Amino acid sequence: MLFEGLTTPSPDPILGMAARFNADPAPDKVDMGIGVYMDDHGRAPVLESVKQAEAKLLKDQSSKAYLSSAGHETYNHHIRALLLGTDHPAIDRARTIQTPGGTGALRVAADFLQALKGACRVWIPDPTWANHRGLFAGAGHSVSTYRYLDAETGGVAFEAMMADLAPLGPGDVVILHGCCQNPTGADLTPAQWAEVGELLRARGAVPLIDIAYQGFGQGLDEDAAGLRLLADTQPEMLIASSCSKNFALYRERVGALTLVSQSVESADRALGHLLPVVRANYSMPPDHGAAVVAQILGDPDLRALWIAELTQMRERLIGVRAALAGAMNQTGGRDYGFIARNRGMFVQLDLSPAQVDYLREHEHIHLSRSGRMNVAGLNRANVARVGAAVGRLLRGAAHG
Repeated sequence: MLFEGLTTPSPDPILGMAARFNADPAPDKVDMGIGVYMDDHGRAPVLESVKQAEAKLLKDQSSKAYLSSAGHETYNHHIRALLLGTDHPAIDRARTIQTPGGTGALRVAADFLQALKGACRVWIPDPTWANHRGLFAGAGHSVSTYRYLDAETGGVAFEAMMADLAPLGPGDVVILHGCCQNPTGADLTPAQWAEVGELLRARGAVPLIDIAYQGFGQGLDEDAAGLRLLADTQPEMLIASSCSKNFALYRERVGALTLVSQSVESADRALGHLLPVVRANYSMPPDHGAAVVAQILGDPDLRALWIAELTQMRERLIGVRAALAGAMNQTGGRDYGFIARNRGMFVQLDLSPAQVDYLREHEHIHLSRSGRMNVAGLNRANVARVGAAVGRLLRGAAHG
């Protein structure tokens, strides 16, 4: 018997937040939970560039036949260039496949590593995106953590991070967020990226860059600077990327896995070993979202429109981060300037689950019980109230 006697599993802590938010009858409730970009009206918009690309596809697309395990060839070409830059020395020894979202890219990477090397030791930041551990442990790898957040400054605990990574050995895999670190918003500086690269190369470890928010931090090229530096200095690396956020294509599940090898020949061989991993999993990825992205990136007018829309999203996030920091600073206690300095959709605060429950039940502010806040849920109408409520709660706890 497979199903009789099963216990009731715990609900997913992230996805369960949507149900609680929907059940809250308060007219001024605030959704800062699931990581979806929302505009100033609380809507997750469809970009105009996406609508125009879809209209072109509807008119011109001539077939819905299968593609291949690698997915949409033109999309792969554009994503590789978006990540590495068109003139980067590593681009010729890089290969990209389309995947079902960034999550799919990470799982394919985990299975690929298992197929090539067997179980690896995979290092993830603490804190990190909640799914990292499950994806790699589920593929049979051992998972270790390295400290990342300096809770006092809200920045990167770089000395602690490097100390924790000191035991790295050959073949270890280190997951690094490319930009807009989830959940902290704190990113490595160029000098820190260089130091991490030196350590990885010296120890024979392989970097796996998870970049889900390219363009949400400082700009498309600026946000890829760290991974491009590693592509300059590392013999091999993996990059898992997503178009969910920067193209607002969440439900289309548009991602990619890019491998960088030491030579064109070894990159081709590695791709040959990667494709059977995909074939034995989902066979081939869905096409529509990738076709939309390929249409946008390959059309100069649509690309310019998309960049303008992405810039508007980024600048909105920067603005609400500054407003949140200002509102929280007015409550006294610590300096929350790090919220304005950090980038992306997320802020990690030292809130206990009980405090998160209080905010939900009494202030109708919904966020993860880990203390992660999605600032895209803020706007001009609610940021002052949210900042004051959270700031008061943290000040009370500090003085309690």
